Amino acid sequence: MLRPMLACCKLYVSEGRSAAALRAVEQAARRHHPAVALVNTFVDDAYNRVGYTLVSRLPDPVAPAAPATWPLHRAVFGMVESALGAIDLASHAGAHPRLGAVDHVCFHPLAGAALGDVSSLAAAVAADIGDGLQVPTYLYGAAHREGRTLAAIRRQLGYFRPQSDAEWRGPLPVTADATALAVAPDAGPDAASASKGVLVLGATAWVDNYNVPVRTADVEAVRRVARRVSERGGGLRSVQAMGLAHGDGGAEVACNLLDPGAVGAEEVQGMVERLAGEEGLAVGEGYFTDFSREKIVQLYIEKSAQAEA
Repeated sequence: MLRPMLACCKLYVSEGRSAAALRAVEQAARRHHPAVALVNTFVDDAYNRVGYTLVSRLPDPVAPAAPATWPLHRAVFGMVESALGAIDLASHAGAHPRLGAVDHVCFHPLAGAALGDVSSLAAAVAADIGDGLQVPTYLYGAAHREGRTLAAIRRQLGYFRPQSDAEWRGPLPVTADATALAVAPDAGPDAASASKGVLVLGATAWVDNYNVPVRTADVEAVRRVARRVSERGGGLRSVQAMGLAHGDGGAEVACNLLDPGAVGAEEVQGMVERLAGEEGLAVGEGYFTDFSREKIVQLYIEKSAQAEA
């Protein structure tokens, strides 16, 4: 018996406080249950941001169907459509940077699947979102013809530009006069609306997200720590890190672990503790914003069994 191929999609919306908006997004996902399972919802009030994790089987490779007909495609498109109708980026405020009302969508292969199996799905979803929902959409990773990285496109679009008050507020500067974007999107219009912003969508191998709390209101000091932790700043290989305000008088080093099998949370925790200590800062125990890859597969299997019972 062939092992089923599974794909995971992580979808991040720039809203974490409006129950009505989040209910609309989640209802769009649940319309496709049990073919698509919503296995995790991570709400971060300080960031005013929610991350959703979806899992679905991929079609039989012997008789493949067009990606637009796949349940995961339809579920993700529906969630994005609902989010764009319920979230207004122009009125958004939060301590996490963002480029759009739906900020980031990424597909990952799980059990039995390979990266190539999800890259075509990602590209098809991006085309339908960009052209159908009229949102400038940028591809990265295996979905992009040149393998552009998430960090590279975010950097080009000003995602990492720090804010003076440690919060991102209102629409993107590029939406003020509806002029063409500095970087041409891969799908959708060349100008972004103030309410929708832009969307970045990709396909990559598994990524862990691990955040380490730092007990200080000095966000600039935490940014210095984050720069030294990240590979770009000469720190840990395959680690990306940002220093962000998080809660009243607190901050954290938010990390993407691009190769968690090689560099994991323990190494990140230890380096943050050491570098923060040099700044005279106390550090709390870090946390993951999602389940492990293995746990996500297990949850999907459990939910599928419950649906069939």
